[in-house]
Amino acid sequence: MTGRPAPGGFAADTGHTTPGGGHVGEAAHAHHAPHAGYAVLVGGEPVPRERVEAVLAAVPARDREVLPEGRARAERQRRRWATQVVVADELARRACAARGLAPPPEDSPARVLAVSGTEVADLGSIIAVALAHSPATRALLAALEAEGTVPEEAVRDYYDRNPDRFLTREALRRGVDPYDGAGPGDFVPYGDVRDEVAGELRRAGGRQAFFDWLDRARAGVAYAPGHEHPGDPSHPDHEHRH
Repeated sequence: MTGRPAPGGFAADTGHTTPGGGHVGEAAHAHHAPHAGYAVLVGGEPVPRERVEAVLAAVPARDREVLPEGRARAERQRRRWATQVVVADELARRACAARGLAPPPEDSPARVLAVSGTEVADLGSIIAVALAHSPATRALLAALEAEGTVPEEAVRDYYDRNPDRFLTREALRRGVDPYDGAGPGDFVPYGDVRDEVAGELRRAGGRQAFFDWLDRARAGVAYAPGHEHPGDPSHPDHEHRH
């Protein structure tokens, strides 16, 4: 991806701005010492470690290890996790610049506290935090959703395969089994829910397109020591956790 980063994200002391989130991929490594001052190279350009520090400062640790060695390992992994958030944001900024998208300015770092458990379960913690804090990530996801098309057959197929989702309130009150003995009158008509179903499928397609884009975009990222992906087996702390 080409183009200059767009404004927005976590603010760091250097004046640089910050992050986004991600899925997992193969970690490429930069053979440079940590004191070089950057966390990763994106397109050959250094991304300063201050942006990772800004994520760490904004997102409280979720686990509290008792033993010192456990705490040290958890902090190392948290730094790697935060690096992935920054990588996703940086890549999204560049993608937005290449598309001519202008993400809105970030409104509040406190939004991290609004990231729900459902969002983390659906998206993984990296992408959930990225979407909460990175205007570029949100703008790119919205663009991918808008570009998606959902065939009418797919909408109808979803409606037909998930009758439990479309029972009327009266049918629910009576305890109707949607798969056994339910009549046509027990279901909300297709025409009443068609647009809602199409919207859900479009959002799901946009998220998948975002995941696929991120996996491709991260292929050329090089990581400084200590900033590798948390699941990269080349470091002793590795774990596959989003």
